[in-house]
Amino acid sequence: MSLGYKNGKKVGVLFSGGPASAANTVISSAVLAFLNKNIQVIGVYNGFEYLEKFEKYNPYSLVEKVHYFHFDTSVTRIRNIRGVFLRTSRANPGREIQSVEDLKDPKKTRSLQNILDAFEHLGIGYLITIGGDDTLKVANYLHRLGMPVIHVPKTIDNDYYGIPWTFGYWTGVEVTKNAILNLKADAESTDSYFVVELMGRKSGWLTYAAGIAGEAVKMIASEDIELEFDVEAIAEECVDLIILREREGKAAGVICVAEGLVDKLSDRYRPHETDKHGNVIFGKAEIAKVLADKIGQLYKKRTGKMKKVIGKQIGYEIRSAPPVSFDVVMGSMLGFGTYILFDRRQFGHMVSVTDNFDVKAIAFEDLVDDQTLVTRLRCVPKGSDFYNLKEALSYRFLE
Repeated sequence: MSLGYKNGKKVGVLFSGGPASAANTVISSAVLAFLNKNIQVIGVYNGFEYLEKFEKYNPYSLVEKVHYFHFDTSVTRIRNIRGVFLRTSRANPGREIQSVEDLKDPKKTRSLQNILDAFEHLGIGYLITIGGDDTLKVANYLHRLGMPVIHVPKTIDNDYYGIPWTFGYWTGVEVTKNAILNLKADAESTDSYFVVELMGRKSGWLTYAAGIAGEAVKMIASEDIELEFDVEAIAEECVDLIILREREGKAAGVICVAEGLVDKLSDRYRPHETDKHGNVIFGKAEIAKVLADKIGQLYKKRTGKMKKVIGKQIGYEIRSAPPVSFDVVMGSMLGFGTYILFDRRQFGHMVSVTDNFDVKAIAFEDLVDDQTLVTRLRCVPKGSDFYNLKEALSYRFLE
C-alpha cells in the first residue's frame, strides 16, 4: 500500500520559470503514475504565484479551476502538446532567503509559509516541482521547512548539475539549428553576416551545439571569456575572421553568441532593467546588435568598405516548439521518476537518469551549497572533448 494512499494526502504538481519543450510530457507522465496508484493529484497554475499570496483565513484566495484543479486520466492527451499546460510564472517566494539563518526569520519566510498554509488548506502532503535553479532553491527551502518535495530539473540551457541532458534541450538545439541555417542561406545570398544571440544564461551548451549543427563560423559563450567580455576586442577578432574568409572567397557567415555573456559585460553595456520578480532582463542588452554594430564599424575602418552585419536574437521561438522524440522519452522518464522517488520515500531529492534511462535520485545537499544555499551549475568544461569539437568546427585561422 502506497504512502500517499495510507494518509490520504494528495500530491501537488507545479511548473515554474520559463517554458521548455516536453514540459507537458513530464507533467503527463508524473500525474499518470500517481493516478495509476489511486493517489489524487492537484495541478497548481502559474507556479508559486498564487500560492505565495495565499491568506490562511481567506479560503477564497485559492479558487478551484482558477488557481488549481484536480487531475484525471485525460492528462494522457497532453504529452506532445506545446507550451505548459499548468502555465507558469517567475514568482520566487524564496527571494528574501540569503542564508540558512534566514529560514528561521518569520518575515523572510512569510511567502514560503503562505505556500505551506495553502498546501494544508488543499490537503496536499507532497509536492512535485518542475523548474530551473530558482525553483530548485525554493524546493530546497520548502523541504527544509518540513514539506516532502521531489524536484524535476528544467532548463533549455542544459546547465543543471546532476543530470547529463535536461528535457527540451535537444528540441531547442534542433529549432535553433534550423533558424541558423536559414540565416546562413540569407547571408550567403546577400554577402552579409549575422551575429545571433542564443539562450544560455550561464553556459554555452546550447550555443555550441546549435552552432555546430547550424554550421556557424564562430561560437562564443561564457566559457570562452575569462574575465570581462570586451566587445571591442571580440569585434576585432570577428573582423579578422571576416577578412580572412573573404580572401578565400567566402563573403558570408553566422556568428553565435550566448546571452550569458551579458554577465561579463562592462557597466557601459550591462542592462539594469529587471522584471517584476527582480530578474535582470538579459535581452535588453541586445548583445548581438551591439557586437554586430561594432564589427561593421571596425570592418569599414580597416577596409574602407561597408559590410552588412546584422544582430539577431533567437530565444522565445524555441521554448515551446514541438518536442523531438528524445525529449519526449526523457521527459516521460523524469515524470515517471517522480513516482519512483515517492515510492522510495526519497524526498528532498531531484529526479535524474543514468545513461540507459534508469532513474536515480540526487539529494538536494549535492545540488545546493549547504551554507550559501546557492545551486551548483554545470558549464561546458574548457578543454573537454565537446568544447574542443566546437573549436574544431569553427572557422580556423591557418597557422
